[in-house]
Amino acid sequence: MKKLIPLLLLILGAAAPVHADDYVIDSKNAHAFIQFRISHLGFSWLYGRFNDFDGTFSYDEKNPAAAKVAVNIRTASIDSNNAERDKHLRSDDFLDTGKFPNAKFVSTAYEDKGAGKGTLKGKLTLHGVTQPVSIDVEHVGTGPDPWGGVRRGFFGTTKLVLKDFGINYDLGPAARTVYLDLSVEGIKQ
Repeated sequence: MKKLIPLLLLILGAAAPVHADDYVIDSKNAHAFIQFRISHLGFSWLYGRFNDFDGTFSYDEKNPAAAKVAVNIRTASIDSNNAERDKHLRSDDFLDTGKFPNAKFVSTAYEDKGAGKGTLKGKLTLHGVTQPVSIDVEHVGTGPDPWGGVRRGFFGTTKLVLKDFGINYDLGPAARTVYLDLSVEGIKQ
């Protein structure tokens, strides 16, 4: 019996599930970005970003399908490098930040495509409307940082059709879709 107990503990320990690492997105130190671009009347690209957001993610290299992400964005932090335009973007013509001060993304699934690439699926709530969103994701890297922590980074892209989120201001057919670039660096907790 004495020999059986250590054997059982060894077997149970080996069968214990491996847990994902949890990360806090490092937006406070400007190591994460949510940037967008949208066509300006079909003549050029207008670029901008959201300056105030936070979030977390979990990731297990041995089980990428278990990845989870949650991000909160303060919509009034929109910054297109033009104060008057930003005022318009915050108005009820677009984001209506007084009524909808936050946007939120919560993942529902992750499909690993190998070679550090995958598709993150989730629900985005923007302008009071929740829609499914798919984000093409690329793992950038992981490892120790100079401050004694561990970091992991991802880059993602997606596109949103504004009317799907109840944003109906018409700037012409070229300006109906916004493209998002997401650069996420997380600090392991």
